[in-house]
Amino acid sequence: MSSATKTLELLSFFSASRPEIGLSQLCRIAGRDKATTYRHLQALEYAGFVEKNPTTRHYRLGPAVLHLAQVREATVPRKAAVQLSLSQLADATGETAHVSVLSGTVVYSLASCESPRHGTRAVIDITTFPLHATATGICALAFGPADLFDVAAAHLDRFTANTPTTPQAVSNLVDNARTTGFGSSNGNYESEVYSLSAPLFDQTELFVGAVTVASVASRFTPDLERKIKRELAKASREITHNWGGTLPTGVEAAWAETLSPLHAMDTTS
Repeated sequence: MSSATKTLELLSFFSASRPEIGLSQLCRIAGRDKATTYRHLQALEYAGFVEKNPTTRHYRLGPAVLHLAQVREATVPRKAAVQLSLSQLADATGETAHVSVLSGTVVYSLASCESPRHGTRAVIDITTFPLHATATGICALAFGPADLFDVAAAHLDRFTANTPTTPQAVSNLVDNARTTGFGSSNGNYESEVYSLSAPLFDQTELFVGAVTVASVASRFTPDLERKIKRELAKASREITHNWGGTLPTGVEAAWAETLSPLHAMDTTS
């Protein structure tokens, strides 16, 4: 990993739930020594990507990030094109819906919408999704670039008792996603959350992200699973269309098989 990559990677550790990070804490999160981390932060601060809170002396994202985000959305609109579909998906399923985008080998959170139907619901409070431990990540491995699997295999951290921590276990989930058209995570990242994902494509005809429904595991039933999959397929078609893309025939064929009445009878018998 180059010095520039290591420097920019520090930006991914900031989130809505962790808007400010001190130097020592950032060293622990990034797994780097203080001198190197401080040097990288100085470079980011000079360029305006981070700034120091004058009161706490902790670092936070700087104005340059906002400028780039505005330029990105104006020139490659992603977020605005998913809001209606996300709202409808959350309303139809009664669960939390969110969209992520792939950049390089990292899957980033783009937007989320929580359904008001239940008091207890999944909350999306992370900025990046582990490839091996989330439905979003499995979706990326199944439909994204082939080299993503090597990246996932090199970072098989355990988050719960269900987290797949061997390449074979991850490969099994990827194979299932390709067969069904949906990535899945049964408590692999958070033990109380069951998630399902569908792939998204743009005008390049390549995988660019995923739309996901995260359900509280205690109310996840076969009937809810079928409903979520139907609604995910619908949302994926809409968002892919809004992004100028077309769904591959292989994905549509997998959905047709997975969502067929005969398949539903086979899986519940």
